[in-house]
Amino acid sequence: MTRLVIASNRVAIPHRRGAAQGGLATGLLEALDRHGGLWFGWNGRISENPDSAPTLQMEGSLRFALTALTHQEFEGYYVGFANRCLWPVFHAQLHLLHYDRTAFETYLAVNERWARMLGGQIRPGDLIWIHDYHLIPLAGFLRDQGVRAPLGFFLHTPFPGIDLLRALPSQTEILERLLAYDLIGFQTPLDCQSFFRSVAFFLPEAQLSADGIRFRGRLIRVAPFPIGIDVDEVARVARAGHQNRHSRRLVTSLSGRRLILGIDRLDYSKGLALRFQAYARLLEQWAEFRRQIVLLQIAPLSRTEVPEYGVIRRELNEIVGDIHARYAEYDWMPLRYLTRGFPRSTILGFLRQAAIGLITPLRDGMNLVAKEFVAAQPEESPGVLILSSLAGAAQDLEEALIVNPYDTGTVARTLAEALVMGLDERRERWRALMDRLRKRDLHHWTRSFLETLAGIRTHSAP
Repeated sequence: MTRLVIASNRVAIPHRRGAAQGGLATGLLEALDRHGGLWFGWNGRISENPDSAPTLQMEGSLRFALTALTHQEFEGYYVGFANRCLWPVFHAQLHLLHYDRTAFETYLAVNERWARMLGGQIRPGDLIWIHDYHLIPLAGFLRDQGVRAPLGFFLHTPFPGIDLLRALPSQTEILERLLAYDLIGFQTPLDCQSFFRSVAFFLPEAQLSADGIRFRGRLIRVAPFPIGIDVDEVARVARAGHQNRHSRRLVTSLSGRRLILGIDRLDYSKGLALRFQAYARLLEQWAEFRRQIVLLQIAPLSRTEVPEYGVIRRELNEIVGDIHARYAEYDWMPLRYLTRGFPRSTILGFLRQAAIGLITPLRDGMNLVAKEFVAAQPEESPGVLILSSLAGAAQDLEEALIVNPYDTGTVARTLAEALVMGLDERRERWRALMDRLRKRDLHHWTRSFLETLAGIRTHSAP
């Protein structure tokens, strides 16, 4: 059987405390279990003397290859270039772009070092699947190590349009390094279009065709592979989570009030400030909903090393305080804002309880929470999904109530519409959404990408 080799910035090791165990991690672990192989990446530790070879670790039948970062590498590769340059550009937040050439060179150096480490683990015939913006240059460095197997890359974020990419120094080199892969996958057809247009603009020597992109004697396939969820597993865990002690406490605390729920990492791309402002407009303009609803926003802290994240945290604290000062009563808090995480089963149990899922990022590659909200809902009385038009999931979930997150007045009106929507319409929308989720679930995503990558190898074989 063909082995699968996965590389990503962080590695989701089962049963490790603090490891990401969301739907995406579960899907990749299942694919790894099915194919055999290993998952390579950063172990989350800082060491001034990282080993020249990765540390190998077994968890059941799964194999992991882990390495540390030096403090300089962490600051340059991870904080400096990946999260203060690529992330804001890819999420259309140019005012937060901070470019430093040294950080870019460190980003390249880490990818080169990792390629040397990973190259020693690759066997002939392996399928190699690289993930996300941290590791864009990895393919070219793997080629330098003599790796000749087809290399697949998947970008989990949006891909920016030309005007955004023009603001990124070194954008031509980033595109050239992406074109070292054999298969490039994006979340949506729109991301593919943005990539094709950027290649045509910045690399005029590249030839674009229906087959992909021909560049320097090679053909690079480009296609959308929208990520899905394991629908039945999400529904099962949500039913179980709805009965745990956290969910029971939540139900009791609501005292019959209807729950509006947002779940996001604390990140400026998630649009939380505008979301809270839209909720405040709802309370201002539709006074009949006061005391009848509660917005629970769960936003675990992330990337606390990046200065911009401290700024958004302080801004949100001020907005929450203002909403409480204007609308709270001695026996009702209109907004509950938590910056800590909960077990996955609890989160899915909360989603099952929610009357409205409020998912309004300013830009998002897909947003699996939106899909999980739908799958977690009870069929007999499903809630309503309000979804940003700027999330990739909006192209999959047409029966949601789609809003522009920058238009807080419309978001407020849509909240009011959702709160009075009848049961028949809610059921009709939910069934249509569930049909979409099942057609392109998590297993379809992993299978379609890996089959396409394997087909490239078959086609390229002598």
